[in-house]
Amino acid sequence: MARTWLHLTSSFLIVCCVIGFLISTVVAENHQRPPTVLPLSLSSRNHSLHRHVDNLRRRLFQSKLSGSTPNARLRLYDDLLSNGYHTARLRIGSPPQEFALIVDTGSTVTYVPCSSCSHCGNHQDSRFQPEMSSTYQPVKCNPSCNCDDEQKQCTYHRRYAEMSSSSGVLGEDLVSFGNESELMPQRAVFGCENVETGDLYNQRADGIMGLGRGRLSIMDQLVDKGVIGDSFSLCYGGMDVDGGAMVLGKIAPPPDMVFSHSDPFRSPYYNIEMKEIHVAGKRLELPDGAFDGRHGTVLDSGTTYAYFRRDAFAAFRDAILSAVHFLKRIPGPDPNYNDICFTGAGRDVSQLPKIFPQVEMVFNNGKKLLLSPENYLFRHSKASGAYCLGIFPNSESTTLLGGIVVRNTLVTYDRSNDRIGFLNTNCSELWRRVQFSGAPAPTPLVSPSKDTKMEIPSVLSPSGSPSNVLPGSFHVGFITFDMSISTTDSNLKSILKELTELISEELEVDNSQIRLLNVTSQEKDYLVRWGIFPAEPANYISNTIARSIILRLRDHRIQLPERFGNYKLMEWNAEPQRKLTSWQHRFLIMLVGSVTTLILSLSAIGIWLVHRQRQQTAYEPVGASVPERYLQPLQS
Repeated sequence: MARTWLHLTSSFLIVCCVIGFLISTVVAENHQRPPTVLPLSLSSRNHSLHRHVDNLRRRLFQSKLSGSTPNARLRLYDDLLSNGYHTARLRIGSPPQEFALIVDTGSTVTYVPCSSCSHCGNHQDSRFQPEMSSTYQPVKCNPSCNCDDEQKQCTYHRRYAEMSSSSGVLGEDLVSFGNESELMPQRAVFGCENVETGDLYNQRADGIMGLGRGRLSIMDQLVDKGVIGDSFSLCYGGMDVDGGAMVLGKIAPPPDMVFSHSDPFRSPYYNIEMKEIHVAGKRLELPDGAFDGRHGTVLDSGTTYAYFRRDAFAAFRDAILSAVHFLKRIPGPDPNYNDICFTGAGRDVSQLPKIFPQVEMVFNNGKKLLLSPENYLFRHSKASGAYCLGIFPNSESTTLLGGIVVRNTLVTYDRSNDRIGFLNTNCSELWRRVQFSGAPAPTPLVSPSKDTKMEIPSVLSPSGSPSNVLPGSFHVGFITFDMSISTTDSNLKSILKELTELISEELEVDNSQIRLLNVTSQEKDYLVRWGIFPAEPANYISNTIARSIILRLRDHRIQLPERFGNYKLMEWNAEPQRKLTSWQHRFLIMLVGSVTTLILSLSAIGIWLVHRQRQQTAYEPVGASVPERYLQPLQS
């Protein structure tokens, strides 16, 4: 009986293996795909002279415009402290060539590497190819510019404080600001790099988007054309959220926004009039004019941290140390710098205001800007729950406020009224509120061809709406994307769990739809593959949801907190819903029927064998008499 049962069990296992192999073969066919590479984004700074005559002429011109000019809304990428910058994506040429450009309020030239560059680094995107753009024109040599050796084309040259430099020729072409912008593509002058040195050569970003005051600034060019109002706004994500939002053009200032006067004639930089600083409600004891040095108090989006005059820094440092004397001091993450760092505050950023003091920047007009701890601290990259002071001493008298001071703060550079406004807000939520307002309809996702690979053209149809969104017969079965992560956190399991929740929130899908498919690692670098599957009980993702997800992946809208370190979206792919052919359908029906019959048969045989065995076994009660015929005499 035991041998019979063993044979039946072996047969059942063999059948199951065959069925599993056949099913896995069908499934494997549905998971083969060609890769579609998606890179991500990088900063620097540049300063030039502001021309008073241009400023006055521009104001006269703006006063004649109606108040209905459109805006250019752009998403910002990268983490300020991990990468040292924020970037926006601009498209130049016809057809458009896309670039990741550092958003820099201290620069007055927008430039990208040229295909003819003799000394340019390996950046995020391909170099600009003028010969591939039907709308490109070189800026011919004229008395108002420096010219090349052949006296044919205008040139530019910029050198930075860290001794990096960029030089090249000036060209003019169509510049577009993305499908979510109200502003149509505009012709603008930009730099086509031939040589870059220093940090510019090594950085991952393609180039610089100059927002400063100057004729070559992208802001000045758009304002001079009368296509936008003379104002722009920046909003950087908080300590645990990278990216942000940018609006070129005027926006209605929120009622709670506080303004400071900005003097365009004092310096070429965007400056404010800061009078004093309060820490924990107490004014720092400093002489008058401590924040009114050479250029005043300067805002520079290309700078990461803040820099105070030495005596102002010492007073600020001492006030913070006094307020958190109960925290333990630890060395900074980089032994080359004497950072002031604390441990014991915990990992939850929302709890920092309960531990670190509130800081107030007081302007000359009496208005105050409140700074939370994330506006003057940065996370210690090598110690969990530790933070370091993001304010440093400046060897010069100028006070320089970098991006750390305005995290989760909407900053409006109202150039037409010589003022800069500040509003504490959630910059991630701000982007979600403004990104689709008044924007053209999304671009097509799939070409009319029979190819099932997802394509996202970058040019709208003439009507401004997609000519073909998703073919009616095309249903997305699942979407996959790969993410490269570099982190010092050894607890990968908790990181991936938190990443799943963050990705579902960023893509606006249910947490159960995000699945971890694969993880490969090399030291501290991880390549993670994620899958996005239909929500139960559906067996495909709707075209609307799929389009939203793919656009977010394509435009790099997934924001990760800086504690996850550096990350990059490597590639994504959308697979159509696979429908079974008629023979596959019949085959699966036969398989299910056969397996069901086999299971029922085995169950019946097993029950019969057990019942038979019980009938053949006689159980005698304890102490029962034994018949004499079974008693054998003892041998003596």
